[in-house]
Amino acid sequence: MNLTQANNRPDSCLTRRRFLAASAKAWALLAVPNVIAPSVLGANSPANQTTVGAIGVGGRGSALLAEVSSLPNVKVIGACDVFRPRREGAAASLNQRYGGQVCTPYRDLREMLAREDIDAVVIATPDHWHVPAALLAVRAGKDVYVEKPLGLSMEEDTALGQEVSRYSRVFQYGTQQRSLAHVRHGAELVRNGRIGKVVAVEVTAPSYGFEGGSLTPEPVPAGLDYELWLGPAPWRPYTKDRCTEWGAYWCSDNAHGFIGGWGAHPLTDMVWAMGDAAATAVPVEFEGAGKFGQGLFNAPFDWDIRGRFANGAAFHFTPGPDRASLIGEKGKVHISRGGLSTEPEALLEEKIGPEEIRLYQSQDHMGNFIEGVRSRRRTVAPAEVAVLSDSITQLSMIAIWTGRKIRWDARRQTIDDDPGAAQLLTRALRAPWHL
Repeated sequence: MNLTQANNRPDSCLTRRRFLAASAKAWALLAVPNVIAPSVLGANSPANQTTVGAIGVGGRGSALLAEVSSLPNVKVIGACDVFRPRREGAAASLNQRYGGQVCTPYRDLREMLAREDIDAVVIATPDHWHVPAALLAVRAGKDVYVEKPLGLSMEEDTALGQEVSRYSRVFQYGTQQRSLAHVRHGAELVRNGRIGKVVAVEVTAPSYGFEGGSLTPEPVPAGLDYELWLGPAPWRPYTKDRCTEWGAYWCSDNAHGFIGGWGAHPLTDMVWAMGDAAATAVPVEFEGAGKFGQGLFNAPFDWDIRGRFANGAAFHFTPGPDRASLIGEKGKVHISRGGLSTEPEALLEEKIGPEEIRLYQSQDHMGNFIEGVRSRRRTVAPAEVAVLSDSITQLSMIAIWTGRKIRWDARRQTIDDDPGAAQLLTRALRAPWHL
């Protein structure tokens, strides 16, 4: 694989213009009447009203806020963001719809989480805040929807998985493809042996060729709590690019780049098809290389990871279109957001019988979360799935950083025979923040 060319593939790119247009559309949705999701039509009595707080209402957060606020019998009563215009704008739009002062803007998530009348939170902060914010929410007794990726280390992922279980919280990972029928069918084809024994898995995820980003210190703009934006990340001076959408995605202080940020989607699809279990769905060996940006945008924008599953199947993870390809002795299944394809094509018409493995059905990812909050039912993308999926990103990153073959013991949750690599399973948080 040519590491200098992979990021230029046209099928792996989402333009900045399309991203910003989508964010603007999401904000516009906040001002329109509620759209009733079919998945929650049966939960329409006043006794089933669910109260929600939103943590992070910027680009992706505004889209999630539009989704959750459109569901019947859901009231968003808190909008938290370190950018004052964002939180005040979100609260004002919701209050206009509600016809009263229902939603309160918050600068500090801890103040909002202290409210006993909030049932659940939707988290769409920069990546470095995902796990710390979710831990605070879980320990405050809230159910959590967490945008992908999960954490910035295996230690973070494991801690969140344990706390979700300990506090019996409902959790939904923001990998929406698990609520697509064709993704479920593709996973069922693999799980029910339609392609025979899986001998290889190829996963690709979109990436970009970002390099640059200003490192020149500038005054913090009015209306931004920069200290709280940094939170558990290392202290750095404010620059004009740091607190932007792309700064948060592509600065290694705050994220792993799209190896995790977009890789979470096809990796979670792959994990589903491979059995949703550490012993079958996470490779036991990783090795590879990556290409890192320069300047502020210094996360990897290109990578070539090869590995092996416990059953001997090969694993290959690179930039490319959003797709998980499972290759078996009798055929292939290609799962992507845009559709499902198989080799031979006749596999697409295969029906899954009532006595075969039938996977969790969800038609509405956010609606499935709210249903879980009300019923206490497990969601389609629970915490243990998020940990499995994200562990592949963490171990891929360690392979890139070290340049060595990483041997992973899923049962003991440790790296074998490499103390230096094992140290990278943890990542320090800036005081006073902790796991």
